[in-house]
Amino acid sequence: MQKLFSFGFWNTLASAILRNRILIIVLLAVATFLLALQWKNMRFSYSEANLLPDDAEINQQFETFTERFGSDGNLMMIGTDDEKLFTPKHFQSWKNLADTIATFSEVKSVSGIHNLQKLVKKENPKRFDFDFILDQDKELSETDLKEYKQTLINDLPFYKGLIISPNNRTVQTAIYLHDSVVNSSLRKDFVVDKIIPLIDDFKATSDMEIHVSGMPYIRTLNSENIVGEIQWFVLAALFVTSFIFFFFFRSFRATLIAMFTVVVGVMWAFGFIGLLGFEITVLTAVIPPLIIIIGIPNCIFLINKYQQEIKKHGNQAKSLQRVITKVGNATLMTNLTTASGFITFVLTGSELLMEFGILASINIVTIFVLSLLIIPIIYSYMPPPREKHLKHLGKQWIGGFVDWIVKMVRFRRVTIYFATVAILVISVIGIYKIKVSGSILEDMPQKAEFFQDLKFFEKEFEGVLPLEVMIDTKKKNGVIKLSTLKKMERLESELNDIDELSKPLSVVNLAKYSKQAYYNGKEKYYQLPTRGERNFMMPYLKSLSEGEGQSSITSYVDSTGQFARMTVFMQDIGTDEIEKIEERLLPEIDKIFPPDRYNVSLTGKALIYQKGTYYLVNNLLLSLGLAILLIALFMAWMFRSFRMILISLLPNLLPLIMTAGMMGYIGIPIKPSTILVFSIAFGISVDDTIHFLAKYRQELKANNWKIRRSVYPTLRETAVSMFYTSIVLFFGFSVFMISSFGGTVALGGLVSAALLFAMLANLLLLPSLLLSLERNIANKKTFRKPQMNIIDDEE
Repeated sequence: MQKLFSFGFWNTLASAILRNRILIIVLLAVATFLLALQWKNMRFSYSEANLLPDDAEINQQFETFTERFGSDGNLMMIGTDDEKLFTPKHFQSWKNLADTIATFSEVKSVSGIHNLQKLVKKENPKRFDFDFILDQDKELSETDLKEYKQTLINDLPFYKGLIISPNNRTVQTAIYLHDSVVNSSLRKDFVVDKIIPLIDDFKATSDMEIHVSGMPYIRTLNSENIVGEIQWFVLAALFVTSFIFFFFFRSFRATLIAMFTVVVGVMWAFGFIGLLGFEITVLTAVIPPLIIIIGIPNCIFLINKYQQEIKKHGNQAKSLQRVITKVGNATLMTNLTTASGFITFVLTGSELLMEFGILASINIVTIFVLSLLIIPIIYSYMPPPREKHLKHLGKQWIGGFVDWIVKMVRFRRVTIYFATVAILVISVIGIYKIKVSGSILEDMPQKAEFFQDLKFFEKEFEGVLPLEVMIDTKKKNGVIKLSTLKKMERLESELNDIDELSKPLSVVNLAKYSKQAYYNGKEKYYQLPTRGERNFMMPYLKSLSEGEGQSSITSYVDSTGQFARMTVFMQDIGTDEIEKIEERLLPEIDKIFPPDRYNVSLTGKALIYQKGTYYLVNNLLLSLGLAILLIALFMAWMFRSFRMILISLLPNLLPLIMTAGMMGYIGIPIKPSTILVFSIAFGISVDDTIHFLAKYRQELKANNWKIRRSVYPTLRETAVSMFYTSIVLFFGFSVFMISSFGGTVALGGLVSAALLFAMLANLLLLPSLLLSLERNIANKKTFRKPQMNIIDDEE
């Protein structure tokens, strides 16, 4: 291994690259073509993000629930509070809309005010039947519709909170999709190609304000936004990084070479997504622009070194050889440390983060290989840079910045330490203000129409996110026992007392409705039957479960009668609120349903997402700690000194603490999207440390291990490249702030801030520590020949 990464190895590699240029170009072209063929295998995710490992208990509970009752996210709703609805013309339009939707093959059933049914007691034979409340063939007058509205409000409590809102102002039509549609591409085709055009046409012709929501609808439009943003991220990243690159280098040729390199990297990134069979999610969608942002610093270091060598001696062949020899190993190490920050996500156990970590780390190493091959080979076929291309190397303004850095390190080290401690204390205080958020909707584009519609339904019907309670009575037909129904009624009462939850829906509602029907529909009898009345309830429930067309109502008891389902819809609340609801409900559930006789579990996608957030937070320290350990091992491999490991890690841990403190003060919560910030920022920010220490050791050897003679030349040479790359990274990650997704905006802003802090820490704090601790580290033993000789500067 020592020989593998020695100066001799890189010198040999440089010669091989430059001698076999044609072969390498052909191989790169073939590889690019083959990966481009994999683009056809790319597919967008149609399932909801699951942040938990598959074997997590709550995932197992949800799997059991879906096996018995189907998907909890198959409901769409169309609602309106427009008073014109209860006029003949508009009511007929509303009915036609619902009838058209019911004809679509993806739709299981449609239930709304146009086709509501009521339970009616029949005498011969004695039974309950569902009859339409409205005559489906009669042309309704305005008087008929007004009477119907009053019937809904006053006589049918079963439908209160389901079809008509608790405030009696809004009505909705419920659309139940087939379970096979919910997590497939059919859902997207249904929503985008059928529902949206139909709704737009209805709005245009009826002059009514209507709202559409439900998890299938929200998820589809959210996915469409992700797809739309990928191209804008890539284009914005290319534009911003190319503009900054040109601003620094003032060379169209250098800019085009760099852009060509990263564009090939993006093509490979899409190819790897298709090749590995990973889905495009809100996380994997950021990988192509991420490759542009991370690839440009590679180009800066390589092109900058090439131009420095040309300026020094003018020999093109020698310059290209030295670019690979001198910068190649250090650039490899910086890319490996960056990849390390991502690969630790594999250990979280979350499939979503594992795929993101694998793709990111593979593509980061890939963009290094592409940069190392493409840039020297292209330059080898071009004439050497002219004087105008090298002017940027002596710019006065960048020289002024470097002079300020050197002055601070030489004369103001105490100020630097005092500022560091002050920032550290302030940041730690801010960390205690950070909150955890597991809201499934928080990161969605809040200005989008579908998000505003969602808030409408939250206001009118108290939520759209399903929260399920599954009750196992441990006995066949145990659900329809009166004692069980009374226990469920007690639980419903507890749920009704929680403001963030909607009215529960379960077999209890049906049992109450059956008694009301037995007493000829009188509203005051909407209650559970007594023991003396229960004889009629058993055949009713049996016939109801066998009835056709009522699946949307009777899917709350399984075929054995052992399991019951109770559904409530939850508002978009945070992790703390959900946890408080759990803490309130679970003791009551155990009190109502003794665990020795019942198994009761809370489940649903919203709850799983909340649990996933806590799981990721708990694993944040593990993944970040592993990233730090991996990078510390790289440092140990390079410098073979425990002191140098500590000195090099400190300037890179400080920006993470500062960023966390900033999150606390600004009010950005810890959530799945912002958890990524720390591992990403640490993996990238340590790159500057490696480049600085690499040059620093060269200067130590040249100056006979004199710290002061070595630090300042190191600063002057590395500060320019570190500044260039940090600015590119800062503005590159800022591109993500154009996103409509709150999590992506937070990710871009926080990583940008962390990298800016890291640049200043590596330029000010790191050299200051080297100077202040020179007696403890300035010796050949500390810097004896490492296994990875990334810093020998052989001439």
